[in-house]
Amino acid sequence: MFFYLVQQNLPWLEAHDLGFLRVFTFVTFQSTVAILLGFFLVVLLGPGVINWLRRQKIGDRPEFDQAEVNALMEGKKGTPTMGGVLIIFSIGLTTALVADLGNFYVEMALVCLVWLGGVGAVDDWLKLTAARRGGSRQGLSGIEKLLFQIGLGLILSYFTYGYGRNLAAAMHFYFPFFKDYALPLGLGSFLLIGTLVLVGSSNAVNLTDGLDGLASGCMAIVSFTFFVLSLIVGIRELASYLLLPHIEKGGQMAVIAGAMTGACLGFLWFNCNPARVFMGDTGSLALGGLIGYISIVIRQELMLFLVGGIFVAEAVSVMLQVSYFKYTRRRYGEGRRIFLMSPLHHHFQRKGWTETQVVVRFWCIGAMLAVMALVTVKLR
Repeated sequence: MFFYLVQQNLPWLEAHDLGFLRVFTFVTFQSTVAILLGFFLVVLLGPGVINWLRRQKIGDRPEFDQAEVNALMEGKKGTPTMGGVLIIFSIGLTTALVADLGNFYVEMALVCLVWLGGVGAVDDWLKLTAARRGGSRQGLSGIEKLLFQIGLGLILSYFTYGYGRNLAAAMHFYFPFFKDYALPLGLGSFLLIGTLVLVGSSNAVNLTDGLDGLASGCMAIVSFTFFVLSLIVGIRELASYLLLPHIEKGGQMAVIAGAMTGACLGFLWFNCNPARVFMGDTGSLALGGLIGYISIVIRQELMLFLVGGIFVAEAVSVMLQVSYFKYTRRRYGEGRRIFLMSPLHHHFQRKGWTETQVVVRFWCIGAMLAVMALVTVKLR
């Protein structure tokens, strides 16, 4: 908000020889401040929020269908969850203080953050308070969450399409590695792609959130990559030089991505092994949906598929496992599995990897995917 007010009063400031304040209107400066502010907000507020969650007895109760994994996760019982409120608050406050609140894309990003954060919070609360309520409701059903996600995807995609329809660059679907190949999009195809991206990314991050620091660390890597991509897309000269679409006012997504990067790194401070808090669906659904929306705005949906390869692998492992189990149960009378357990991180736990080994190795893969994605920009 401060940066927004400075920008709105810039002519007056320049007239009074205070032109140096123009630095606050540069998206490169805003987004860098967003990383720092997002980080320190979580680190400073974290202990108080964690203690409050602990007093409310909002503790995790990990339960799996395999005794071996239950034994591995035994030590996590009682660890406060719903820590995603820290991430959401940090991103929201950082955006309010740093971003251009008059920017349409920023407004829609905040809608996405609050909407999915709310859905996740309701789901977490229902699951965690089921015992005190007599076990009447074990969270939102999969269909209910999916309907909320699809509804949001359609709404955001529709208004984003309407806002950018006069900008040719915003009405095409782009492919990594190819500089001259892009598919024009109509309203129907834009709605379909936007909804699939938002729903898919939200659920993929949610499925990845199962080990200490896994989702928060991987999301920090992905968010920082989209921080860089958003800066490129938002600055006409850089976009032109690197042959990426220039999305007018899309550079503000770098501020959102920066806030996400800082918030995830700050959360990792408390979420690394042994975790003092988990983000729960409150954080994972919101983070996944928000990074999905950023990719839609800057027209880099396929780049998200590459950068977020860990999230993609986790989601695909679940889909393959469930589909194959149902198929073999119908075909042979008993369900069979492709992986020892899904999501994929539990498969490697069953293979004998320690939790820290799984997390750090997945981080390494995520970092390499991010480097590959940025290299493709130059290869264009």
